[in-house]
Amino acid sequence: MSLIEKGIKPTFGGHEKFIFRYGWLKKGVDALARDPTIFTSDKALATLGVGKNMVRSIRHWCLATGLFEEAHSEGSVRSLQLTELARRLVMDGGWDPYLEDAGTLWLLHWQLTSNLVRALTWHLTFCIYYEAEFTKKQLVAFISKQLDRRGISTTSGAVEREVDVCLRTYVAATHRATAKGVSEETLDCPLAELDLIRFLAEDNIYRFNIGPKVTLPTEVFGYALLTFLSAIMGSRRTVTVDECLYGDGSPGQVFKLDENSVIEHLEALERLTEGRLRLQETAGLRQLYLEYETEDRFRLAALDLLGHYYARFEN
Repeated sequence: MSLIEKGIKPTFGGHEKFIFRYGWLKKGVDALARDPTIFTSDKALATLGVGKNMVRSIRHWCLATGLFEEAHSEGSVRSLQLTELARRLVMDGGWDPYLEDAGTLWLLHWQLTSNLVRALTWHLTFCIYYEAEFTKKQLVAFISKQLDRRGISTTSGAVEREVDVCLRTYVAATHRATAKGVSEETLDCPLAELDLIRFLAEDNIYRFNIGPKVTLPTEVFGYALLTFLSAIMGSRRTVTVDECLYGDGSPGQVFKLDENSVIEHLEALERLTEGRLRLQETAGLRQLYLEYETEDRFRLAALDLLGHYYARFEN
């Protein structure tokens, strides 16, 4: 079944070819909190202090990272509203309004790669693509093929632009700077700090940085894991470790972790969840046993893990 048949209709180009920058998500959340119509208002340019294309880009990135959601409304233009995550994370007094903690960047990376509507290219790149090294041309060909398989029609130029912005989201500007000096395309996205993709200029190839991630908090890994499992578990109460490591859209894939790193996080989660998530080995098969029964239980448990993580920074 294609994404279209499932009612998922991806959008392309909403970023206006801009990566998001420090301050953009906070700026977008604050503006929407003050005025729910700001992104369809003539006041948006003055309020946000950027040009028209950047206004659209801020809107896109807030949607793509799950800080905005479209409200159910009549008419061709859907109104926007803040999500629970936006209120807890980015609002004044929230967990980390200015993205100062590395754990927040890992959380935003998870949110972005999990969004099949606003960031399908990011999802396919991190969740479905299994090559450790690649050229931009190879990634474009892969994404194009995946879109064809999913019944999604777009132009080759659109795919190339999506791939370019996706790579610029994670590759530091020092690798992209040209003789022209600083430009819009040589400004970093906060997610470049995660060092998930490296560009090898001498070979003109990109490489996923696979292995331990010392700045990835177990609670953020746990949030991602429970979000992932809520979508695949159904009536099951067990899941194999391999599914968490190698499954399409799994935390192991999204965070580019090795097996030992995943095991370490799972063992720590058993303590954090007081045994509601247990790692056991039976007949050589390592499995997770979970006591969460509904999607809401998974969601609340995931948010509790984030609350536990950010509570350590409170005065």
